[in-house]
Amino acid sequence: MRIIAFYLPQFHSIPENDQWWGTGFTEWVNVKKAKPLFDGHYQPRVPLNKNYYNLLDDSVKEWQIKLAKDYGVYGFCFYHYWFNGHMLLQRPVEQFLKNKDLDLPFCICWANEHWTQAWVSKNSRVLIEQKYGNEKEWKEHFNYLLPYFKDSRYIKNNGKPLFVIYRPEIIGCLNEMLDCWQDLAQKNGLPGIDFAYQHINFDISPKRDSSRFSFNIEYQPPYAYKDLTKNKFKHLKSIRRVFLYLLERYFKCDIRGMRPGGVIRVSYDAIWKEILKRKPQDEKCIPGAFVDWDNTSRKGEKGSIYEGATPEKFQKYLTAQIRRARDVYKKDMLFIFAWNEWAECGYLEPDEKFGYGYLEAIKQALLDNDEFSE
Repeated sequence: MRIIAFYLPQFHSIPENDQWWGTGFTEWVNVKKAKPLFDGHYQPRVPLNKNYYNLLDDSVKEWQIKLAKDYGVYGFCFYHYWFNGHMLLQRPVEQFLKNKDLDLPFCICWANEHWTQAWVSKNSRVLIEQKYGNEKEWKEHFNYLLPYFKDSRYIKNNGKPLFVIYRPEIIGCLNEMLDCWQDLAQKNGLPGIDFAYQHINFDISPKRDSSRFSFNIEYQPPYAYKDLTKNKFKHLKSIRRVFLYLLERYFKCDIRGMRPGGVIRVSYDAIWKEILKRKPQDEKCIPGAFVDWDNTSRKGEKGSIYEGATPEKFQKYLTAQIRRARDVYKKDMLFIFAWNEWAECGYLEPDEKFGYGYLEAIKQALLDNDEFSE
């Protein structure tokens, strides 16, 4: 069972973030400023031994790889930020490619959204716009990715490199671009590319065409949250829509951006129960898992929390999900949120409260399924 963890590279400073958020900004700035919002709220999160690392240091990546190998994480899925030729946060992954001693399987996920201020502010001003161009720009992007695809460590299926696209539904030229890339892959000695998509919005898009995708990654917890809420509170949602319409129509209120106040609190156990009863919609589905979720370090009281996470619960649920990956989904891959999403509390790396507990949970879940190998 190949457990692949999503990996965030925003733990080093870049000129753009210095300009947008202040000199020296990294994800650690958000992590450190977090505050508990109620009794028992586990914030701020502190890495074990206050290890606020810099990803430009290869020794950090060596440490991460050793942890992954020791505890059964098969590989990383690096987020990739490409804006029509302009890149952000690319240096850690480029260092990974160059340093062959960093010997862990990996793949790439193109996080293809605009960068805006929305994740920390009511102001959704676009900081850098995502454009997709035409064949010239598609070739430029492919040529940048090709050395990764050809690397021996890159995750492949029958020789085809696995490439994830976060939100395909916002790419107007999606099919043309993917066809171009498939053609370029074969011209460069590859049998093709296994495209996968990640975000639930593509699944629910009325214009979805998934014919060019080999896989649908059930990115958790968003898939389970949709399942949990799709039939609950539907009457309240209808009442709220009518209420907002009346405010706008008769009282001339500007209702843009209105939403219920206060942090959203959801049961960790309830979300995992939804994950474990979810049935794959087709043979393309790859199951997902998540460690924890709390994005209040970014959004404060506009954030959301899944309450009750512990390594013991995570081990129990992951053990069941590994079994379902094999027996229900018929897959040897499982994607997990996340290796180091510290500002959203989805991390496997050790912290001061639980130590190595979540990593130990992965190892034990694999052992319980006879899937762990040294």
